[in-house]
Amino acid sequence: MFDGIKTIFERDPAAANIFEVLLYQGLWAMFFHRIAHFLYQIHIPIIPRLISQISRILTLIEIHPGARIGKRFFIDHGNGVVIGETAIIGDDVLMYQGVTLGGTGKEHGKRHPTIGNNVVIGAGAIILGNIKIGDNSRIGAGAVVTKPVPPNSTVVGNPARVIVREGQRIETLAHADIPDLLEEMEKRIEKLEKRLP
Repeated sequence: MFDGIKTIFERDPAAANIFEVLLYQGLWAMFFHRIAHFLYQIHIPIIPRLISQISRILTLIEIHPGARIGKRFFIDHGNGVVIGETAIIGDDVLMYQGVTLGGTGKEHGKRHPTIGNNVVIGAGAIILGNIKIGDNSRIGAGAVVTKPVPPNSTVVGNPARVIVREGQRIETLAHADIPDLLEEMEKRIEKLEKRLP
C-alpha cells in the first residue's frame, strides 16, 4: 500500500497530502486486489471473489482476483474500470477511468490483454482479447484495441490505429482536413431535391 501512495504522489499533481491520497479509490481497489489475488493464487475458494465484489461496490473498480498486476500500477479517477481474470499488467502502468481489459467471448485459457511496462491507457479505452500492448505505449481515450500494439507506439480511434511508432508519426491527425459531414449532406440533399419533379 505504501508503494501505491508513493506512486500517487509521483504521478498525480492533484495529490496534495496523505489524507487526500488515502481517499483515492484506485489505491483501495489495489489494496483489496492484492489480498484477493494472493488468496486466489493459493486456491482459496469463493473468498477472493467475495473480496473483489466488495471492492467493486466500494470503489466502482472491478478487478478479477486472477488478474496479475505489476508494481506501481495507478488507476486515476477509477470509476468503471474492469480488468478481466487473465489480464496481465506490467510495472508503472497508468490507467484512467472507464477502461476495460476484457475478453472477446467464452473461450478458455488466456483471453484478456497483456499490458507492457510504462503504458498509459486513456479514459474509456477498451482493450479486448489475448493481445499484447508493448512497453512504453500510449492508448488514446476511447480507443477500441483488438490487435497487438508494438512497443513505443501511440494508438487512437475505433478501431484503434497506430499513429506513432518508435517516436515517429506515421499518420497525421489533421482535424482541419476532415470533411464537414453536415455540409456534404446538405449538398447531397440539394442535388436530390433538384431531381424531384
